[in-house]
Amino acid sequence: MDTQKEALQRIITTLATKNDEIQNFIDLLNHRLKGVQVNSSKVLSDLDEEFDGLFSLLEEMKESMTSNIKQEQAHKTQELQNQLTQCTNALESSEELLEFASRTLDIREPEEFTKAARQIKDRVTMAAAFRLSLRPKVSDNMTHLMVDFSQERQMIQTLKFLPVPKAPEIDPADCIVADNCVCVSWRMPEEDNKIDHYVLEYRKTNYDGLPRVKDERCWEVIDHIKGTEYTLSGLKFDAKYMNFRVRACNKAVAGEYSDPITLETKALTFTLDNTSSHLNLKVEDSYVEWDPTGGKSQENKVKGKENKGSGHVTLLKNNKRSGTPSPKRTSVTARPTMVRGSRDRFTGESYTVLGDATIESGQHYWEVKTQKDCKSYSVGIAYKSIGKFDQLGKTNTSWCLYVNNWLQATFAAKHNNKAKVLDITVPDRIGIYCDFDGGQLAFYNAETKQLLHSFKTKFAQPIVPGFMVWCGGIMLYTGLQVPSAVKTLQKSENGMSGSSNSLTNVPH
Repeated sequence: MDTQKEALQRIITTLATKNDEIQNFIDLLNHRLKGVQVNSSKVLSDLDEEFDGLFSLLEEMKESMTSNIKQEQAHKTQELQNQLTQCTNALESSEELLEFASRTLDIREPEEFTKAARQIKDRVTMAAAFRLSLRPKVSDNMTHLMVDFSQERQMIQTLKFLPVPKAPEIDPADCIVADNCVCVSWRMPEEDNKIDHYVLEYRKTNYDGLPRVKDERCWEVIDHIKGTEYTLSGLKFDAKYMNFRVRACNKAVAGEYSDPITLETKALTFTLDNTSSHLNLKVEDSYVEWDPTGGKSQENKVKGKENKGSGHVTLLKNNKRSGTPSPKRTSVTARPTMVRGSRDRFTGESYTVLGDATIESGQHYWEVKTQKDCKSYSVGIAYKSIGKFDQLGKTNTSWCLYVNNWLQATFAAKHNNKAKVLDITVPDRIGIYCDFDGGQLAFYNAETKQLLHSFKTKFAQPIVPGFMVWCGGIMLYTGLQVPSAVKTLQKSENGMSGSSNSLTNVPH
């Protein structure tokens, strides 16, 4: 019976998975259908725009050429008209002189004839008819302004759609995911010297395999990439995977997208668990700040309600410890109570808050940065079973770095109520590396990756990140991969620093 149930359960799981894949494919097809309609309308609009531009250009060229012909016509007309006027005037003057010469031949008086002949000679010498060029200044030929569009007509007749660049190919083996950066590399299936640039798109997802149409984040776009690789840096890996696709573009058209690939970007992402925090701490997702009035304000809210009876009310009444006011900062509102808390709040002098992620395997890394005037804080890890009065590093269930800037400065590694003073400058930002399976906890200068201290142990229970703050605040940074420099240091140190031997412990 049990075997049949297990077999049936496997069948159900297989069918559910297949149904999910088919539904995803149906969504993809519907998305493609809509895309065909939208993209068809776009290319038709682009085609109209291109032809309108071509018509407009031809009209402009026609107007320009027509203007040139008319200017040439006007110029030749003017030149010929000028010559015609000059010749007409010269002809009229010459005819008049000819008539005068003819009449002179009839004069019988010698003296009068001589005088008239001399006048005719002088007038002939000065006559315009003898100074005229009897060749037209311009030709009536206009063939130099004729056009022959036979070649252009052939080009237009052979006009086709521009060749679309082929889809690039992304090989996941050539892509690198490290140090919260992703280097994506691609290549063209064949050489194309007309490619102008590439467009890379990416989005985060928690699903392995092909991108899903529904319930996914929008694609982020990086345009005008000139090379065949691109590095995304400074990422927060708050999803398990990232989808990537790329397409090539020439001067006029973009090609099809490459087949999308999915790269694993898994990293530890968590926030601060407000349900575990001391009442004198204000907590938001990634920030915790000391608030000396926190307990008292809660106490005032529950005064007069003791008859409703609750251990929580008693806890609030008894917590009357005051402290130094926190540095100035914009108000931090506490996150709503989360179901995942399921533990008592820290109380007494354990000004502690835990992370809301449980670590049971693997290698993980996160960082913290403190306010400049923070008086005292601790960063480290603890078993989930740590008591509500326990302080980080003072039990065999917690490990931490402790910084005290109040009265006498102290920088120490603490575990099981033992402290080892560290003769190192406290960095502005501390990186915490935890190798659960290897039993390794190490602290680094987050900027230089200098090893500050490491613990070697054997974790017997699941662990959670832990933070203590008094008079100040700290900022949490998660979604970080284990830095390459840390991995290298871990290998060279063989997973353990010599300075931590005195605190090495295997808790029970």
